[in-house]
Amino acid sequence: MQDALIRKLESFETLSDHDRAALTALALRVRKVGARVDLKREGDAPDNVHLVLDGYACRYKVLPDGQRQIMAYLVPGDFCDLNVFILDQMDHSIATISACQIVDIPSAAIEAITTEHPRVTRALWWCALVDEAVLREWLVNLGGRPANHRIAHLICELLLRLEAVGRVTRNSFEFPFTQSDIADTMGLSAVHVNRTLRELRTLGLITLKQRVMTILDVERLKAYCDYNPNYLHLRNTRWSARRTVPWLGSGHGG
Repeated sequence: MQDALIRKLESFETLSDHDRAALTALALRVRKVGARVDLKREGDAPDNVHLVLDGYACRYKVLPDGQRQIMAYLVPGDFCDLNVFILDQMDHSIATISACQIVDIPSAAIEAITTEHPRVTRALWWCALVDEAVLREWLVNLGGRPANHRIAHLICELLLRLEAVGRVTRNSFEFPFTQSDIADTMGLSAVHVNRTLRELRTLGLITLKQRVMTILDVERLKAYCDYNPNYLHLRNTRWSARRTVPWLGSGHGG
């Protein structure tokens, strides 16, 4: 399962055998964590860095009225809190969505590997920049796309991110999210999420059975929500092609 991290980093940077051995050595303290368990809560003091080896987790905040906002999904190969140990406390919470295998990595080990392995350091920088890019895209999703496109866009993103770490088979992948999870991610009601998923099924774009999402026609789903994967900055994959985006002034007047 350590392959998830190495596969992810190698989608950004070519690693040597020495680099891979050092990364494998990080994954020595693996623990199983059940679904819907907090790994870190807002206000906690950061200590170890957490790496998801298997399963799904999320970042979230809870408002004073009890409303939850999910700000990121974490999939195999993702660090939950790579640089947060520099800070004095967590400004958000991290929880599992499904049962997970989590690696607890001492901050000293992160500092050592980044000092001794410059390729790994560049790959980790790239990961951090992609995390920021994903957050920007999610902000666009919430502020600029209709509900049906938001959810279709999320499904496309998960397909690409999971495929990069070897967790997709014939365009199918585990999808442990409840309709409430998606609602708290997309700023929608659970009823609206249910209606949108039903629409995507009716259009012949997806099936969702026993917590497994299957995309029946990837190109049609991408076209449906005008999905552009450039923000994931994937290299040497079928998703690496760029699309030219028209700017203001191209048929918009002004």
